[in-house]
Amino acid sequence: MKLLAVGAGGFLGAVLRYLIGKIPVSESTVFPIKTFFINVIGCLLIGMIAVYSAKHTKIDEKWVLFLKVGFCGGFTTFSTFALETTDLLKLEHLGLAFLYIFLSVFVGCAVIFGVMQLSK
Repeated sequence: MKLLAVGAGGFLGAVLRYLIGKIPVSESTVFPIKTFFINVIGCLLIGMIAVYSAKHTKIDEKWVLFLKVGFCGGFTTFSTFALETTDLLKLEHLGLAFLYIFLSVFVGCAVIFGVMQLSK
């Protein structure tokens, strides 16, 4: 049942990521804004899930696996982040590549930290 929970959550997260990827963005945008926002939203969600499940220890472990490992794991994507960063570097957009790296890591961690602080 745990494997099914993770698989179902991953399916839904991946499908939502795919649909968000279909949202049209200005063609002049070089910065990978959709992946950035997907990963920030994923950090917000996983932070909220972690806080909630820590406070409500009687929640069924399968729901936590469904949401954290499955949904958030399927929704966010480090591999796409790495590919887009590499593409920016290959196109010699060094400043944007390093901005993307910095913002992705900093904002992602800041969002999770903020959720945890707000939950206190």
